Amino acid sequence: MRKAKGFTLIELLAVIAVVSILAAIAYPYYGDYVTRGKLTEAFNGLSELRLRAEKWFSDNRSYVGFNQTLTDVKYFAYTCPTVTATSFTCQAVGNGPSPGFGDFQFTINESDVRATPSAPSGWNTSTTCWITKKGESC
Repeated sequence: MRKAKGFTLIELLAVIAVVSILAAIAYPYYGDYVTRGKLTEAFNGLSELRLRAEKWFSDNRSYVGFNQTLTDVKYFAYTCPTVTATSFTCQAVGNGPSPGFGDFQFTINESDVRATPSAPSGWNTSTTCWITKKGESC
């Protein structure tokens, strides 16, 4: 008589159940992790714009006329809608493919005040810092 080799149906179903439960728990966290990775583009881009604005000011003694664009950006659109002789505010607005990603908005000004005026549901907003994680506050 031959000894049977392999897995029984019950063993196979138990493994599928465990993997399904783990996947159901891990997937939402993975999505948040990917979103947080995309937010670094906004922080880097706004920091770059601030440096360029300060260079412009040191060359021209005014922020008026400062109008820079960033290339090689994927998830955010950058503008500096408020520019006066002594101040500026630049913003990054999300345009990523994820649902709700367009709700992200981050700003920076000449005093290096960072703000998160708009964020998707479940994310906090702030007038004093950039929110980098879901549920985080300053």
